[in-house]
Amino acid sequence: MNPSPAPRSRLTGVLVDRLFGMAARGAALLTLALLVGILGSLVVGAWPSIEKYGLTFLVRSVWDPVQNDYGGLVMIYGTLATSIIALLIAVPVSFGIALFLTELSPAWLKRPLGTAIELLAAVPSIVYGMWGLMVFSPILATYVQQPLQKLLHGVPLLGALVSGPPVGIGLLSAGIILAIMIIPFIASVMRDVFEVTPPLLKESAYGLGSTTWEVVFKVVLPFTKTGVLGGIMLGLGRALGETMAVTFVIGNMNQLNSLSVFEAANSITSALANEFAEAGEGLHQASLIYLGLVLFFITFVVLSLSKLLLARLKKNEGAKS
Repeated sequence: MNPSPAPRSRLTGVLVDRLFGMAARGAALLTLALLVGILGSLVVGAWPSIEKYGLTFLVRSVWDPVQNDYGGLVMIYGTLATSIIALLIAVPVSFGIALFLTELSPAWLKRPLGTAIELLAAVPSIVYGMWGLMVFSPILATYVQQPLQKLLHGVPLLGALVSGPPVGIGLLSAGIILAIMIIPFIASVMRDVFEVTPPLLKESAYGLGSTTWEVVFKVVLPFTKTGVLGGIMLGLGRALGETMAVTFVIGNMNQLNSLSVFEAANSITSALANEFAEAGEGLHQASLIYLGLVLFFITFVVLSLSKLLLARLKKNEGAKS
């Protein structure tokens, strides 16, 4: 009489579970170790600049490799300004795309249009940069910048906002290119989360006489706001870290002459791409690594704020229920 295989199979299952748990825990610890290692290497590399400038590096606008004097305000401002411009353009456009694909589009158009939008994410960033420099920037200068400068000439605040050489290269151009690049990411996430809204909720709202606009803002968005916010944060992270496309169209000027959106500027990523290979060991290289450390913390702060906002949303949902 053969013994029952049940104890052996149970023992094997327990062993496999333990191995799987150890592997999952090891993967999580490895990711955390890599994060700490990257942060530590950035701090070590940037230490000469941190030791000399401290936190004043963040508010100094000078960047002079000849005099060996550095500050990161211009790059930080350029990074934040282009990312904010990109979000202001990309979020409404992405929302409109997702709304059309989920609520208004004919059935035969949903799949090809959605695929075409997602294919924009596959275009290399350097292609966006070359297109922005050779095609988009002249159009922006001729048909947007010059007419705006003529229209707002002499207006105290708005005139300064559009001032600058009419070449179509600067913060606005970089922000628009970034918006085009992050629209596929935000739109895809919004479309996916809109589609998981239970049809019964939307049909009930339509049955009560709600319009499409009311269904979207009173049913779909409240149900999917966590996913929508996650998509926006994904796009913001993509915009903050973009390098080559911004390098082509931002102008790469380490000066903060005015607050014009057409003014040539610089960003952290473009400064690293342009100067790191030629920077010698010492304060110049340390200051560039310091910029990378600042970008690391900007991304960390953005993600932390998004987590806090999501937690607040969930807390409010619990209070309402």
